[in-house]
Amino acid sequence: MRLLIVDDDAGLRQSLTLLLEEAGYQVAAEADPEQALRRAGAEAFDLILCDVRMPKIDGLTFLRRYRGDGGSALLIMMSAYGSEDSALAAMREGAYDYLHKPFRPDEVTMTIRKAEERERLRQEVEALRSTLGAGVVQDLVVCESQAMRDLLDVASRVARHNTTVLITGESGTGKEVLARAVHRMSPRAERSFTAINCAAIPAQLLESELFGHVKGSFTGATADRLGLFELAHEGTLLLDEIGDLPLELQAKLLRVLEESEVRRVGGRESRKVDVRLVAATAKALDQAVERGEFRADLFYRLNVVHLHIAPLRERPEDIPALLAHFAGQAAQRLGHPVSVTPAALAALSHHGWPGNVRELRNAVERAAVLGGTGPLEPRDFAMTATNGNGSGTSAALDLKTQVEAVERQAILRALEASGGNRRQAANLLGISLRTLFYKMRRLPVRTAA
Repeated sequence: MRLLIVDDDAGLRQSLTLLLEEAGYQVAAEADPEQALRRAGAEAFDLILCDVRMPKIDGLTFLRRYRGDGGSALLIMMSAYGSEDSALAAMREGAYDYLHKPFRPDEVTMTIRKAEERERLRQEVEALRSTLGAGVVQDLVVCESQAMRDLLDVASRVARHNTTVLITGESGTGKEVLARAVHRMSPRAERSFTAINCAAIPAQLLESELFGHVKGSFTGATADRLGLFELAHEGTLLLDEIGDLPLELQAKLLRVLEESEVRRVGGRESRKVDVRLVAATAKALDQAVERGEFRADLFYRLNVVHLHIAPLRERPEDIPALLAHFAGQAAQRLGHPVSVTPAALAALSHHGWPGNVRELRNAVERAAVLGGTGPLEPRDFAMTATNGNGSGTSAALDLKTQVEAVERQAILRALEASGGNRRQAANLLGISLRTLFYKMRRLPVRTAA
């Protein structure tokens, strides 16, 4: 391991250097923390021993700036009597451990050996995940098409890094499933995965949901509350339907992404957060930027790695595998075998699936519940026949299907007339915004992608 010692005490630097070189480590030392930061950014170090109290900048500031510059070495803080609180604060923000001065030689070497073992295990885990790649999500992402296999390969490579990911695709294509796959293939897999639909929560409540609030900040705020960014610390946070995030919150989200800090509603203190952000949308964000509905700077910050899921009609090779997967899930829930006849498989493979994978899953669920105990036939699937583009050509005769088709087309026309503004579309339809969201999820309605 290569070690960097940062301490303004010349005697301590010299004694530590001799001790650690004798123990077999490559050691560099700096008295000036600013110079140490420059050196840590230019050279590769595995571990940094940093004093808590130094002139110019303290150890906690050193840690924040080093991490902010993308530094990944383990940090061990060194604290004299009376500075333990600062060392503990540094550990809360990501330092590995701290040593209390004066320390014995065996304390130093033992602490570094433990850090070395932790780093070795971390590298082994990352290497294993890299070897497994998309294999660790085979039960989560079901696919046979080359397009989806290529997409999973890109997702497995980006998952190993802390890069922000933007997932796009029509409604029902499985954007949240892909986000979960990215999380599972990442070093954060053992931490939490949290998802929120930005379109399903009123704007006045969404800020509190994301960033938290302090007691008394607004009517009903009877106690402090953590936001999702703090709850997802060291994990992954999915912001679904990011295209519907209000403009005023877009600016606050950008600040969180740039500074890795959140400030609760009504609060004055900023808190550091370490969150892997994945955003998803069915909207074309570049067009939303042109219309002034989405901030260009936030779009470019989110669009670091772009994963686009093709609609199901463009990858019919995936339908048989998805059918088998959903039939197996239905069989577990219902307690009896569920299978599909070759005739039904042929019919389902030629269906346009305007609702994509979600529609296929619901169709299998409905057929399994309402059909008999034998293999499912084409008649067990009540669907609207579609052409290759997913638009209806001749509808099934049951009234429910025809009514839903009319509602879907009316919502699409209203969205088109309002330029995608859902509140205006709801006014045109004479329904509440909540009712519009419900119908768009139930039918489902595909927005522009």
